[in-house]
Amino acid sequence: MNFDQQIDSMKANIVKSTQEIIQFESTEDKSHSKYPFGEKVHQTLLYALDLAQSMGFKTKNVDNYAGYAEYGSGEEMIGVLVHLDVVPAGNNWSTNPFGGEIIDQKIYGRGSTDNKGPAIAAMYAIKALIDSKVPLQKRIRVIFGLNEETHWESINYYMTHEEVPSKAIVPDSDFPVVYAEKGLIDFNLKQKFYDHINDGGIEILSITGGTRSNVVPDYAEATIISKSPIQSFLDAYNKDFNSNLSSKQLEDHQYQIMSHGISAHSSLPESGTNAIAHLINFLDKIDIQIGDSSNFIRSIARHIGIEYNGENIGCPFEDEDTGKLTFNIGVIEMDQLGVKLQCNVRYPVKYSLDDVIDGIKKTLDYTTIEISDIEHINPLFIDKDTEFIQSLTKIYNEYTGRNDLPTTMGGATYARSMPNAVAFGAAFPWQEELAHQKNEYIAIDDLILATKIYAKSLYELTR
Repeated sequence: MNFDQQIDSMKANIVKSTQEIIQFESTEDKSHSKYPFGEKVHQTLLYALDLAQSMGFKTKNVDNYAGYAEYGSGEEMIGVLVHLDVVPAGNNWSTNPFGGEIIDQKIYGRGSTDNKGPAIAAMYAIKALIDSKVPLQKRIRVIFGLNEETHWESINYYMTHEEVPSKAIVPDSDFPVVYAEKGLIDFNLKQKFYDHINDGGIEILSITGGTRSNVVPDYAEATIISKSPIQSFLDAYNKDFNSNLSSKQLEDHQYQIMSHGISAHSSLPESGTNAIAHLINFLDKIDIQIGDSSNFIRSIARHIGIEYNGENIGCPFEDEDTGKLTFNIGVIEMDQLGVKLQCNVRYPVKYSLDDVIDGIKKTLDYTTIEISDIEHINPLFIDKDTEFIQSLTKIYNEYTGRNDLPTTMGGATYARSMPNAVAFGAAFPWQEELAHQKNEYIAIDDLILATKIYAKSLYELTR
């Protein structure tokens, strides 16, 4: 049994709802006392709950920390885990990142693929089941998380206050089914600056850049004092490293260096160009003033540089299932008193938190750089031959005419938050990777196809 006809008839509504939910600038904001993740995130939750209620779901706002929309009856419950928050838009979009504009049958906007478009697809997939009036033996619950892009307080709150599904799919990744996800570590590299020598070298006043540790930064800048122009050095560096650094003079001997990169999801650093990494790498190659700040620059350039697999910082790990570790410098805040570098690591499933952190500590032992504020999410690994994974893969292949096998990823999804959950779409193999990048979009045809796959899959899971 399929529900394609019902979904085709709802195409205009699916598109409209995706456009509308994109228009909420739902980046996390901790400054609001009433709403844990900010008023805009809360408004997005209310929109999703109102939409679900109009479709025939039973809904609940879980103390402003999460929400859900449920349909059906029975003791057992199947979950669909989505998130409504997004990373900051970043720079240099061709469209309004919160406009939901349609160009060439693609819906543009932050969250169109990660994760608002797939959330809408899941809701309308269940709406197709509702409209068809097929009997379901289990309930289906769409769970709305609100800070997946940062600290997962939302889903953790849900887990301690509400019913946990017996099985769940997470439409926040790739098709067909993801059976393994790398471990995730967020941490800071910090150093205080005490000493410097006025040796005539270039003085670094500040460096700033990046928005989140899990985003490859597309812009960073440094303010320096130099007795001579530096553009010729920048030109040489750009030529050697295929980068995009420029400068402008602010006042006598004071310059601003601007590094432009390409944003990407930190789990796929090869898809972007890290503006912070290139800026540090450039500063390492010029005559900067001797002292603690220059020691930091030189250490980071030596052990991280523009590499992204941990080769030189003590964690060059790799396994057969999930491939190489990835290391991303996401945010830098540096002045003349000290520096904080926010980093994000995705490590292969056969390794551990201790393997990574111990390797970094040993490598940086000769420096005064400290590792702090470590946050960790364990890797996920499920036997890909289970009936759960194989049945979902079969449905996906039937709809696409492909013969794809279950896959792995470096991203971290809500599948790790509870037992018997797997990431399942909504990105197809033929789609461009756009999560956390500028000009993020979802093709309308792909959105509708994903909705059909989810409808069939959820129906089968409730039997």
